[in-house]
Amino acid sequence: MEHENAWMGYEQEQLEQVEALSEDYKDFLSKGKTERECVKLVEEAAGEKGFVSLWEKIEKGEGLRPGDKVYASFMNKAVLLAVIGRKPIKEGMNILGAHIDSPRLDLKQNPLYEDGGIALLDTHYYGGIKKYQWVTIPLAMHGVVAKKDGSVVEINIGDKQGDPVFCISDLLVHLSAEQLEKKARLVITGENLDVIVGNRPLAEDEEKPEDEKPQKEQAEDEKKRRAPKEGVKNHVLALLRQHYDISEEDFLSAELEIVPQGPARDCGLDRSMILAYGHDDRVCAYTSLRAILELENPEKTGLCILVDKEEIGSVGATGMHSHFFENTVAEIMNLAGEYTELNLRRALAASCMLSSDVSAAFDPGYASAFEKKNAAFLGCGLVFNKYTGARGKSGSNDASAEYMAAVRRVMEKGNVVFQTAELGRVDLGGGGTIAYIPAQYGMRVIDSGVALLNMHAPWEIASKADVYEAYKGYKAFLAYME
Repeated sequence: MEHENAWMGYEQEQLEQVEALSEDYKDFLSKGKTERECVKLVEEAAGEKGFVSLWEKIEKGEGLRPGDKVYASFMNKAVLLAVIGRKPIKEGMNILGAHIDSPRLDLKQNPLYEDGGIALLDTHYYGGIKKYQWVTIPLAMHGVVAKKDGSVVEINIGDKQGDPVFCISDLLVHLSAEQLEKKARLVITGENLDVIVGNRPLAEDEEKPEDEKPQKEQAEDEKKRRAPKEGVKNHVLALLRQHYDISEEDFLSAELEIVPQGPARDCGLDRSMILAYGHDDRVCAYTSLRAILELENPEKTGLCILVDKEEIGSVGATGMHSHFFENTVAEIMNLAGEYTELNLRRALAASCMLSSDVSAAFDPGYASAFEKKNAAFLGCGLVFNKYTGARGKSGSNDASAEYMAAVRRVMEKGNVVFQTAELGRVDLGGGGTIAYIPAQYGMRVIDSGVALLNMHAPWEIASKADVYEAYKGYKAFLAYME
């Protein structure tokens, strides 16, 4: 079957909608480079659309009725939004699920050191990356530092106007004869992904005003400046103390992420694509969010769950394997007057879900990695993956034929341009999503999302048309799936 190019079907009004959606999405990507930042943006958007905190409703003892809109965040890293439908929740929900974490570098607990007159931060990479892609590009630092007194300091260095940026060095080509003989996975190792943060030493007495220094001490200033002990590291610590009131010890309770610096930008002379960090999987998170925010008085309760930790196995308290999803649905059913353990199990088993995550777009530069008849293409709409997994569908949900047919009907009703695909040649590799986890409840689940070039690279490419069709598809699913 031939792929339909979504761009060919747009009238002027739709082209304007594509651009408006893309501008909002780029802003979301540029501001939300960590899962915590994404949750904050989701909470703000939900509040503006009339959603109220589920936890506040529980505290006030208020119930839920059809048409009500609530959201619940957890540990500032996962969030669920719900619009209560006219049908009882025990008869099933329509659920959109995506993840808001992305591959990156995390600072270690004891990261700061000095070597060769350079201050560096030691990192541990998060998720699947090609390590050589992270060197010699501008980087930013986002995250939080939790102090012993209970306060939390937010860090965002590199993405604000006038900020400095950071970098990881690479060996100059003139001395790279041995390095260039290595396999790509060994050219840069994990222990070499250390971030350069300073080069100027701090004299031991630099913070003292000149008029408070003894005469002998002033006479030794120049000598001290020439050879301070760990002076560059101490200068970095002094700056952290001055601007953020944090100490070296506070790194022990910090979550600081090193991410590519810079905003999402239009890509191509025709501005048809978006080049950005974090398309995987914030492109599906954003379009799912937009769909649930615009849902009004649905027949079936609509949910959108955005989780953390997918890139490392969906583990932990904020990953899909946690009970946050199940517990929150139980709380919603309780406020709606429906909760029993049996009703909860019935609701989950009767639900339908789109497990949204990105897919690999056909890349003509690496055509041999794809089986072209079953590949996704940029600009050809929302992608459905009946199965993901690797080598023999290992780790795959593998949606049923009947559910795939139901999804096709919904997409046709919503006038959504879509395509089906699998992730590359059968024996070459593969990947997975959160689909198999909610499928354990017995609900119908299929993988869907947006095709990307450069997936898991610091900068990924998505088609604006595909972003728009994903948004349309998720809206149609919430409104029409039976």
